[in-house]
Amino acid sequence: MPVGQLFVEGLAIGACYGLFATAVVIIYKTSEVINFAQGEMAMFSTFIAFHILNFYGYPFWLAFLLTLLFSILLGVLVEFFFLRPAKHPTILGMIVITLGAEMFLMGLASWKWGAEQQFFSIPVDPSVTYEPIKGMIINNWALAVFGVTAFIMLFLFLFFKYTRLGTAMRATQQNKNAAKIMGVRTERIFSFAWGFSALIGAIAGMFFASRATLDPAFMMEPFLRAFAAAVLGGLMSIPGVIIGGGLMGLIENYFGFFWPEWKPIVAFVVIVLVLCVKPSGLFAKHYIKKV
Repeated sequence: MPVGQLFVEGLAIGACYGLFATAVVIIYKTSEVINFAQGEMAMFSTFIAFHILNFYGYPFWLAFLLTLLFSILLGVLVEFFFLRPAKHPTILGMIVITLGAEMFLMGLASWKWGAEQQFFSIPVDPSVTYEPIKGMIINNWALAVFGVTAFIMLFLFLFFKYTRLGTAMRATQQNKNAAKIMGVRTERIFSFAWGFSALIGAIAGMFFASRATLDPAFMMEPFLRAFAAAVLGGLMSIPGVIIGGGLMGLIENYFGFFWPEWKPIVAFVVIVLVLCVKPSGLFAKHYIKKV
């Protein structure tokens, strides 16, 4: 395979990693909690889309919109029923709670839809390709990922910079108690962050499922790689995680081609190296809290 083609495919899957990592970062920026149930929330939402398409026969775009609404509700419910009841939780305690939510959603999906691999498609024909530069072929799936990722990044930039809700989310992340004093309803901000994060995760999950197959465990590896992209780019920087996703996709693609036996552990190696060399990531500032 030409080196240029490896570059294009690496950027495409990397954009998908970056999109999913953005969902992880939105929650982390608001509450400083790593949501390890993010992959299973995306998986469950994708199964909802699969169910609507195959059992009700609705057109894709209607199923897509209904799935996005469901994903928002799912994110809000996970935050409300799993995290909010915790009294004075530590960061480690919150992480353990998200792991419990992860196992619950995976078990529920296995019970409802079974463990068999299912075929899930989106109205984007990957066999349709373009060759803007000789040796670099781009298919419709990659173009869709690039377009959706660019749109969501532009929306997030405008949202956090120019809206009151975006400002409230940034204020809650910086100092929850001060935000409360200023009249910010932090509980609602947390619910919104989880719902918004689940929506972005569901979009990324449908892209991943259309590239491979759909089953209750299909988001485990994409979550690991997206988490590595978030660590690489910086968990406090949304533009950073997009760049980190692109780098992660390129690293994984080139390693997978030249050293296939190393591909399964690339994400682990990236996480360990970044945490050892620059814990804040490549594009985020490192803050030290003084007590």
